[in-house]
Amino acid sequence: MTKSSWSDRTELLIGKQKLKSLKNSHVLIVGLGGVGGFAAECICRAGVGEMTIVDGDVISSSNCNRQTIALHSNLGKSKAQELAGRLRDINPKLKLHVVNKYMIDDDIESLVQPYFDYIIDAIDTITPKVQLLTAALKHNKKIVSAMGAGSKFDPEKIKVTDISKTHMCPLAQAIRKRLRTQGIKKGIKAVFSPEKIDKERIIVTDGSQNKKSIVGTISYMPPLFGAVCASVVIREIIEK
Repeated sequence: MTKSSWSDRTELLIGKQKLKSLKNSHVLIVGLGGVGGFAAECICRAGVGEMTIVDGDVISSSNCNRQTIALHSNLGKSKAQELAGRLRDINPKLKLHVVNKYMIDDDIESLVQPYFDYIIDAIDTITPKVQLLTAALKHNKKIVSAMGAGSKFDPEKIKVTDISKTHMCPLAQAIRKRLRTQGIKKGIKAVFSPEKIDKERIIVTDGSQNKKSIVGTISYMPPLFGAVCASVVIREIIEK
């Protein structure tokens, strides 16, 4: 009887050669909240051999309703470091680079310049999100960008499309507007939901912690956005 491997089921589904393609790939995930954390876990469990994960935030109690790493036992700890431990426990052979820093301006420009097979943008604040997207296009990096999962409730409405075709999503609208100032109207793959938002479920804040509002979220929507982002990456890597 041959010794079983944790990736045997993946190999059975996609085949040895495509699994090898994943093992030889490097994926960058920026933003490790409800969307990015779950995307990173899906990427890791699929067998991607090298990952870079980026987030400068710490875990808070408000994260516990949707973020895979958020527990009451690790409140106040680094999201990047806590997720890193989880990913290494899933795949001890994973080559993992951890950036525990809020990335903006020149940091983002330098971040995207090394070789990556794919980038997942799971940033939830507009300025660094736009900077990451424009830098990725400038350096010809493949990228998939998560739009707003907050205030969304119906998982059957999640779609993957070009950024130019997104609608009924305030975050996507803001991103499109900022990208147009950079001369970018299309060419970015986006995960979004056109589900109508209930504005009564949004609280306007003072803008602290880089957030202008607090939106209602349900346990499954951000992880599903992350899983869809991961699926885009995995399928494109093995099909190229």
